[in-house]
Amino acid sequence: MPIPRAIAVFNRDWTNRLVRTFAGSVPPFGMILHQGRRTGRPYETPIMIFRAPDGYVVALTYGASSEWVRNVLAAGECEAIVRGRHVVLTDPSRLRGQEGMRLMPAILRPALGLFAVKDFLHLDAGPAK
Repeated sequence: MPIPRAIAVFNRDWTNRLVRTFAGSVPPFGMILHQGRRTGRPYETPIMIFRAPDGYVVALTYGASSEWVRNVLAAGECEAIVRGRHVVLTDPSRLRGQEGMRLMPAILRPALGLFAVKDFLHLDAGPAK
């Protein structure tokens, strides 16, 4: 089971405010830049993002139904700020279980297993902007 929704709401309202101050410049944090599916409104969502073959991978600790994930999947692309660079990310694909877990850094796998994280998002890396 992903992290409980109450914790997600707390993180959205409090923790993310702090993380936004350094996400995108301090690894492993990054900032996903995406648009709302219906409104087209731009959003910036702090995440933990890691290099993977041909792109990046994100553990979906709140599950695949998070709004930012749904927005990125619907759009088929997004941008991210990673280590101070703007990167175009394309062809998002949801991975489940070991398929996604094997792309995560080995040091994080036990914690992800402890929290029963089973969903991951792989994104191909396009050119830096």
